[in-house]
Amino acid sequence: MTTNQHKKQNAFAPLIVDVAVPLGSYYLFKGAFGMSTFAALAWSSVVPAGRTLWSAVRERAVNGLAGLILVVNVVGLVLSFVSGDPRLMLAKDSGVSSTVGIGILVSVALGRPMMTAGLKPFLVKGDAVREAAWARLESGAAVASADFRRRERAFSLVWGAVLLAECVVRIVGAYTVPVDTMVWLGSVVMVVAIGLGIVVGGALGAGPMEAMVSDEAGKGQPVEAGSEVLEVALAR
Repeated sequence: MTTNQHKKQNAFAPLIVDVAVPLGSYYLFKGAFGMSTFAALAWSSVVPAGRTLWSAVRERAVNGLAGLILVVNVVGLVLSFVSGDPRLMLAKDSGVSSTVGIGILVSVALGRPMMTAGLKPFLVKGDAVREAAWARLESGAAVASADFRRRERAFSLVWGAVLLAECVVRIVGAYTVPVDTMVWLGSVVMVVAIGLGIVVGGALGAGPMEAMVSDEAGKGQPVEAGSEVLEVALAR
């Protein structure tokens, strides 16, 4: 296996551990094992809770993505106690979107846009040259660094705003649209929100960032290639 393939796997590892595992285990516990919503949420919280605790102990910092998923699951656990009113049951589903959306917006305000963790692997593509280009752009060493960081913040802002908007639409729909209609309409709203986030986020953030990474990689590649040749020559 090549170095680039290893790098690509390592880049996707945080997303798999922090997002895919908790979400996948939730549906597995609830669907395949027939657990209650409360039990499924509780068990699927084990991985993000462990990741958050490990980061706090080892790195003396809270893993943002794992921490957010943990908060979402805790919110789901609290909301799972709400029952009786079918409209309230529909409205509570928006709690996840609102929690994630608020978390993303707060991360932007703190100067650490949370959506970057999910975007970087797709733009870097496991390539060492593109990884170095990303690092230069993010560190401020590149000419386009200021614009790159603005686009980075814009990408997270778009997703935070979209998720909050989805939350509002679903809450309004839960109390104004017939329950039978809102059961399927809620899923449609979610799909539309995701599509909107992809399109707008791509136009304002991901697209320009990818162009900047490619441009910076083109500038840095000859230098890095020359350095590798020099290292080999010195080794001999």
